[in-house]
Amino acid sequence: MTSQQRIRLARRHAGLSQAALATAVGVQRSAVSHWEANNGKHPSVTHMRELAMACGVQFEWLATGRGKMSLSEDTALDSVAAADALLIEDPIELRLILAFRDAPTRSRAPLVEVIEQLASLRTGRRAGGTRA
Repeated sequence: MTSQQRIRLARRHAGLSQAALATAVGVQRSAVSHWEANNGKHPSVTHMRELAMACGVQFEWLATGRGKMSLSEDTALDSVAAADALLIEDPIELRLILAFRDAPTRSRAPLVEVIEQLASLRTGRRAGGTRA
């Protein structure tokens, strides 16, 4: 099975359209189409990781074809990277983090800039930590 076929299978297994998967990964729908085409392009490692997470499949299987396609519940919980773990008690902060993670990749930096500007208005400090 080719990587293109695995991407298509993973997307269908997750019940996602090409457009929905593209949104989850932060690319155009045409990129997903190219990745699934018979002689299509290969996604970057970063995009492959995002594809695996969005589709709920193992990265190794998606990238190489080795191992199992789907994650068991225990493996899914154990495979969460420390950087991806949510250790947040404030429900508003949790909403902010989840909204950021759901945003397309290209929209994340502008979102952070808006939050920093709002925070600086509130605290009287510039984004760099100095007083305005």
